[in-house]
Amino acid sequence: MTGAGSPDDLQREAAKLRKINAALMSRVERSMDQQFNAFSLFETAIALDHQVRERTRQLRDALHSIETANKDLFRAKQQAEAASSLKSSVLISVTHDLLQPLNAARLTLSTLADEVSSDRGTAMVGQVDHSLATLEDLLRSLLEIAKLDAGALRPDMRPILLSSLFEPLEREFAPIAARRGLSLRICPCSVAVVSDAMMLRRILQNLLANALRYTRQGGVVMGCRRGPGADRVRIEVYDTGPGIPGPQQEAIFLEFQRGQPSAEDQAGFGLGLSIVRRFANALNHEVGLASRMDHGSTFRLALDRADPAAVLPDPHPAEHVEHDFGGLEGAKILLIENDLATADAMVSLLEKWGCDVVATVSTTDALLRLSALGAIPETIIADLHLEGDESGLAAIRDIRQFLGREVPAMIVTADYSDDAAREASQYGLEILTKPVRPAELRALLSFLLS
Repeated sequence: MTGAGSPDDLQREAAKLRKINAALMSRVERSMDQQFNAFSLFETAIALDHQVRERTRQLRDALHSIETANKDLFRAKQQAEAASSLKSSVLISVTHDLLQPLNAARLTLSTLADEVSSDRGTAMVGQVDHSLATLEDLLRSLLEIAKLDAGALRPDMRPILLSSLFEPLEREFAPIAARRGLSLRICPCSVAVVSDAMMLRRILQNLLANALRYTRQGGVVMGCRRGPGADRVRIEVYDTGPGIPGPQQEAIFLEFQRGQPSAEDQAGFGLGLSIVRRFANALNHEVGLASRMDHGSTFRLALDRADPAAVLPDPHPAEHVEHDFGGLEGAKILLIENDLATADAMVSLLEKWGCDVVATVSTTDALLRLSALGAIPETIIADLHLEGDESGLAAIRDIRQFLGREVPAMIVTADYSDDAAREASQYGLEILTKPVRPAELRALLSFLLS
């Protein structure tokens, strides 16, 4: 007999309870696992958060350090640029001031040369003149480097004919080559290129001077070739000098680096090729060198070709005229020069040529002297920079207004800037740079008086 409390019922009930208990235990275990996993994730998240915060702090510190370093570098760059600008400005100013007494010395020496009669005295005058010319070349080179560094020398890129440079250079260097027993050949070239005429001429002058200086026998050849590329042309200067060793071929383009010059020419300060490289970089021209020991060297300058038809005519073509510079006797000349040494030397030279000179130091002084003398000068020679801020250009303008006529005039100056040349050109005036070469001065005076 079975009932509600029979063993079978109790067994069934017990089995049922065990199943329920097993299910409950399984749920509890699963719940415990989920809680454990959640806790682990929570701990991991906290750890990652700490790592992110630490990395963020390190990155912030690194960015701050970089920002500080950039500020320091910027300040250092500003200081370096200011120092370089000051150095260039001082060098320009000092060079300008040095050219004044050098100009006086060259003019005085020219006058002295005619007073010396003995061969020994003539030789000594020649030595002094050579030394002054060397000093002048050094000052000009330093001035060009300083102006480039200061950003005061900017290329005026335009189409130019190489023949307009080659022909004057041949006239300039042929006598130098002849004195040294060397041959010089500058091949005719009708090619036009894009460059700055003044800077390109200076590059070629330095390359020719360098080639003649270091060549002991043989000669120098300059010409042009096509390439590299159809739109490019190469100007080459070849010499039969001793050659340049490979390790020195880059160093010679640095300042004050020089080889062993010929016995006939011990001059040179190692600035010529430095200016070649600097000017070429400013003009975006490529400079190359090929050299073999005991066979000679070839300097190459690669630049862009231009259409010859695009070359503008020169408003003031330089004519090479052979004459005896006559016609200066009795010429009435007004000189405005505030540097007394230069003025004295200029007066001595002009009077030696037979000129009647009135020397003044300013516009006011010139007007007072002209009023007292009641004379009208045939030519005015004025320094560009007079005392204070007074300009020789303004002096010429005021004197012309006072006299009521356009008296021929010229400007002499130790200012080699483009602005000075441009200002003189705007006034329609010829300009001579100091140190003034007596032959140039006499030729220009003859032209103005004619």
